[in-house]
Amino acid sequence: MNLQNILSEIEKVDADVYERIDHVSRRHVFHNFLKKAAAGIAPVAFGAVLNKAYGQGMATVVDVLNFALTLEYLEAEFYNRALSSSLVMGNEGQMTFQQIALHENAHVALLRSALGGAAISKPNFDFTAKGSFPDVFSNYRTFLAVSQALEDTGVRAYKGQAGRLIPFPDVLKTALQIHSVEALHAAKVRYLNGNKGWITGNTGFPGAVYAGEDNTSQGGASVNGLGGIGFGPASEAYDEPLSKEAVLAIATPFLA
Repeated sequence: MNLQNILSEIEKVDADVYERIDHVSRRHVFHNFLKKAAAGIAPVAFGAVLNKAYGQGMATVVDVLNFALTLEYLEAEFYNRALSSSLVMGNEGQMTFQQIALHENAHVALLRSALGGAAISKPNFDFTAKGSFPDVFSNYRTFLAVSQALEDTGVRAYKGQAGRLIPFPDVLKTALQIHSVEALHAAKVRYLNGNKGWITGNTGFPGAVYAGEDNTSQGGASVNGLGGIGFGPASEAYDEPLSKEAVLAIATPFLA
């Protein structure tokens, strides 16, 4: 799978296109994107890449991938439980989350295969987050809110760890392939939740998921005000990374 090909396809579908087509076409485009994005990552091939990286920096690679595996366990189990519950999602929601669940389970399988005996075991989860979301699998609005929080966190989490994988370009490439699919998930879930497909500023629930997203400085230069660009678009144009510590603080309430 060529990451550039994925990005090229995404660029062909902008907000104007979504306004011009009906929800069936929109759903078809989304599923086609995600099927293509998930199709090319083979666990055996990635395992071979990982074995080469072991000799250069095993501890770093294993730490990053086990961190990613924890998040993928969380997301996969979340969607598995939702789909096996009595939660009413509607046709579009059902199709979307069935596809997302397939992707998350594929990510888990890939990471577990690559890590082999170094892979952490799946934790036990409490998707009410210690009682904060008691109706998460019976109220679709609550489910969408938690799904959006998990997907937005996942995108920022992968970005936060990318720098650690720069010395291992083959591993980084695969991590970015997963990251791009997570970004597609996030955009679709946000759409289902009645939001824009991208984050504006640092407003959102829970607040910790969106901390720092009001940043409008990139590469040492402030984007806000350049060429008439206001704060909203300036903050929307760039996703901000989350540190491992920040991500774990968000995820911990979901651990049983």
